[in-house]
Amino acid sequence: MHEHLETTSIQTARLRISCLSAGSPDNPPLMLIHGNVSSSLFWQDTIRALSDRYRVIAPDLRGYGQTEARPIDATRGLRDWSDDLKELSRALKIEQPVHFVGWSMGAGVVMQYAIDHPREVASLTLVAPLSPFGFGGTKDVEGTPCYANYAGSGGGTANPQFVRCIAEQDHGEEDENSPRNVMNQFYFRPPFRVKREVEDQFVAAMLSTRTGKGYYPGSFETCEQWPGVTPGTDGINNAMSPKYVNLTPIVEIEPKCPILWIRGAEDMIVSDQSLFDFGTLGKMGVVPGWPGEDVYPPQPMVSQMRHLLERYQAAGGRYREVVIEGAGHAPHVEKPELFHAELSRFLSAQLTK
Repeated sequence: MHEHLETTSIQTARLRISCLSAGSPDNPPLMLIHGNVSSSLFWQDTIRALSDRYRVIAPDLRGYGQTEARPIDATRGLRDWSDDLKELSRALKIEQPVHFVGWSMGAGVVMQYAIDHPREVASLTLVAPLSPFGFGGTKDVEGTPCYANYAGSGGGTANPQFVRCIAEQDHGEEDENSPRNVMNQFYFRPPFRVKREVEDQFVAAMLSTRTGKGYYPGSFETCEQWPGVTPGTDGINNAMSPKYVNLTPIVEIEPKCPILWIRGAEDMIVSDQSLFDFGTLGKMGVVPGWPGEDVYPPQPMVSQMRHLLERYQAAGGRYREVVIEGAGHAPHVEKPELFHAELSRFLSAQLTK
């Protein structure tokens, strides 16, 4: 538990990637992938908890942290990040299958990696994962779009004031849309807060998110369909739009790695009633003009993931769902002992096979 965390900068064939890591290179490789508007710093406790048994590597994804800034081609969905991780593995000379843990958007990235490179994945742990159909604009467990143009997803869905707070490096609490306030209200289940020193590190991680063209949140176009925005072709939120993301091919991968799905019971970001989803906000009357439940219901994000993982299991895979009570969108931060116990048990079971 006293393992020193090392920050290294790895030059890959695609870009220079900053990593937080610990543990012997002789140990089985474990890669921790952060979510949107965050960085590897959110994994510090997890790295320390597992570095005695694993070679733990937590990269900053393209567009975040200390990694070289390169724009995101959203038309490739999550593949820019998947390809970056492939080149990182190559640069680190990792030759055995990797245990991947992905949080939120990062869970979508590791699922994409498993689709692209199934033989290189030892296991997947999905922490509060993005729906297999991305974020916004779909209405049933099959991911049917509410509108053919995927209105209500992509770059136009971000709160402009939150984006401005990131761009202006707002560390404070005065603006209700500041990263500090958004984290404490939505990443965690209130009234949970980390120690101030750690909170400052997490806020710095959020503020490391690159904004502008090609980055967060990405471009968008206006449209006649409610709520009036459709995805653009660049940047982070567009890369998570169902226009470009569909992770259902994971059902067909061979070999099928075991999957642990772990989430907080009170997640307000990824849920069947997400407070970040236009369907939910329209139903609540927060966004006017909602066309109704038939046309644009809240996106059933958790139900979509469960439906996909049931299909994965029916096709010969294995998965387990763990719900952590009293936790929100970041169970690894909010309930670390419970989270690490579940993750350790899952990983140990793979090692003994």
